[in-house]
Amino acid sequence: MIEAFWISTGVIFLAELGDKSQLMALAFASRYKPWPVLAGISIATALVHAASVLLGAGVAGRIPTDKVNVVAGVAFIGFAVWTVRGDALTDEDEARARRGGRSAFLAAGLAFFIAELGDKTMLATITLAARYEAFGTWVGSTVGMVAADAIAIVFGAHFGRRLPQRTMRFVAAGLFILFGTLLITEGLR
Repeated sequence: MIEAFWISTGVIFLAELGDKSQLMALAFASRYKPWPVLAGISIATALVHAASVLLGAGVAGRIPTDKVNVVAGVAFIGFAVWTVRGDALTDEDEARARRGGRSAFLAAGLAFFIAELGDKTMLATITLAARYEAFGTWVGSTVGMVAADAIAIVFGAHFGRRLPQRTMRFVAAGLFILFGTLLITEGLR
């Protein structure tokens, strides 16, 4: 179990560095309070990695990730449209978003859950679970990913307050379109 934990922590931490979900963590942290974002990411990661470990331990090599990538890509493009439409938020909505709470938790959690389906960290976790002990792999992969995303959250929380909200919305929408297109392209290959 210890070996599975440490190997999974290291592999997933490295796989997450510079990944699209780490950039999403940065974007969420620039808009919301960091703790609800981190909590949403942690829960989503734990759920996706639990499913990954179950798949890896049970049916490794039989997952149609191409279909998952296409669905996730379409969802990301939908998130881009939703992000741009966000220009009409009221002052009350903005204040609620800045307070964080459940809305930031749900937004980050849902976005991360969808983003991680078919992602390289999910596939890496499946592969690790096929080779190492399941519980240690699950805990280690979750810790590795949350640690890498926590770095992005700290950076986003610190620098995000200095960036104009409109610019951040368009940058986030652009990232969603980019990653959505990449996922769709990868899924159709």
